[in-house]
Amino acid sequence: MMLTLLDRYVLRTWVGIFIGTALGFPLISILINLTDNLSRLLGRGLTAREIMVSYIYSVPENMFIILPAAVLFATVFTVGGMGRHSEITAAKAGGRSFYRLCAPIFVASLFAAGLGVLVGEMAPVSTARQLEVQKAREARPRKFRYNFVYRGDDGWVYTVRTLDVASRIMRQVVLERQGLGLEYPGLAIAADSATYDSLTGIWMLHHGTSRRVIGPGQAELFSFAQLRLQTLREQPADLLAENKAPNEMRYRELGRYISALRRSGNDVSKLEVDQALKIAVPATCFVIAIFAAPLALTSPRAGAAVGIGIGLGTTLVFLLVLEMSKAFGASGLVEPLVAAWMPEAVFLSAGLWLMVRART
Repeated sequence: MMLTLLDRYVLRTWVGIFIGTALGFPLISILINLTDNLSRLLGRGLTAREIMVSYIYSVPENMFIILPAAVLFATVFTVGGMGRHSEITAAKAGGRSFYRLCAPIFVASLFAAGLGVLVGEMAPVSTARQLEVQKAREARPRKFRYNFVYRGDDGWVYTVRTLDVASRIMRQVVLERQGLGLEYPGLAIAADSATYDSLTGIWMLHHGTSRRVIGPGQAELFSFAQLRLQTLREQPADLLAENKAPNEMRYRELGRYISALRRSGNDVSKLEVDQALKIAVPATCFVIAIFAAPLALTSPRAGAAVGIGIGLGTTLVFLLVLEMSKAFGASGLVEPLVAAWMPEAVFLSAGLWLMVRART
């Protein structure tokens, strides 16, 4: 799409409001949180610099939540402002339809959706770092871990002397799985070292022994120079810390966690909804632009107060529908993917209906 002078004007207005909202709302949230927790943070011995840095780490999480609202406000105030100043009427008189006039906004909202996915992947890491800087939790190791036990999938327990994440090497590794009998025997594998192949996602064990326990007093033992173990699925970074909350995981990491819980027979509906929302919430940026553009035409002569009211009211309705759909998905009343995308479907349907009714 070739950008005309009018397209650049619409895009410049929209981007300015979007950036101001996307950065301003998180700043307000940070200031409120800082006011509530300042005395507690100072009581932990944090300096002013550490407190400031810790709240910089909270920006991605706050921005991820607010991006759809930023698109909403940017669209409402851009289209509403053009309506108040009769710019939409002038554009129509020049042969440009309302749909074509809003095209730059829809394209920009797609970029906002992509930004939301990127910010959503950054948020778990930055939030964890914020808690560490604020001394709300002990800092996790970054490159090395020593003398630890890790509980893996399918009942496996790993005992590791040394883990070097940068080199993707474990040393003095013992892997154990409790058996249930002849059909599912117990296994104990000991190796001098193990190396991780990032291309295949497989660990290679070097110079060790494997003991297969069939029953009481019945075991098979063999030695190996190299052994590929398909059940050892964790990446080196996953082994740095055993306990990690789902909201601290990225999309793929949460997917692996869900798979492990599902194989163990656990109900993962709520977690599946949370994982799907990592994509569905950013996608709302595009859906909300389709909904907000014709909505802003309902009161073209109204002032900024009406625009704020439309923005806040729509945001509250969206959050209400989102929480209801999450509850439906977690309880199993609807499929997790359906629950995650239900708010988008509702607002997209309403937006398309408003688009059809808009005077072009």
